[in-house]
Amino acid sequence: MEIIIGSKNATKINAVEVVFPSYQVIAKDVSSKVSAQPMSDEETRQGAINRARQCMQSTNAAIGIGLEGGIMYVDNQLCLCNWGALVTPDSDVYTASGARIALPETFGKQLNNGVELGDLMDNYAEKQNVRQKEGAIGIFTNDIVSRQEMFVHVVKLLRGQWEYWD
Repeated sequence: MEIIIGSKNATKINAVEVVFPSYQVIAKDVSSKVSAQPMSDEETRQGAINRARQCMQSTNAAIGIGLEGGIMYVDNQLCLCNWGALVTPDSDVYTASGARIALPETFGKQLNNGVELGDLMDNYAEKQNVRQKEGAIGIFTNDIVSRQEMFVHVVKLLRGQWEYWD
């Protein structure tokens, strides 16, 4: 069976391949149809669903997966959030969220002015393309948890729901 993931981001593709090793994983560049930097739990979740649904428009024999990272506020604390969605050929939708971690308060103003977290992280960590590698969670956990691991967890939750409810 094919799984189409709605992203060309290596960490997201690798996460799906880890959880579905016997499936053919195909990466497709699709829009989240939300802000480039999702600013709430709800918007981040919707972006994942939108990506998964668009993957399903190209075929009727595969599973579509969308993974989206965003930010949110919890009691005035800026946090990283992430969501995943799995859509079946029958249009069933499964969603799951993963780890949240506090972000520096100083990031809030820039993020609210439209700067993407990935760009902030490149400057903050003095690295290039953090979003394709360890991600903000890797930086802020001293590489104890990587972006790929975070998405592996979400994809495991999706697979478990799909297998249980199917």
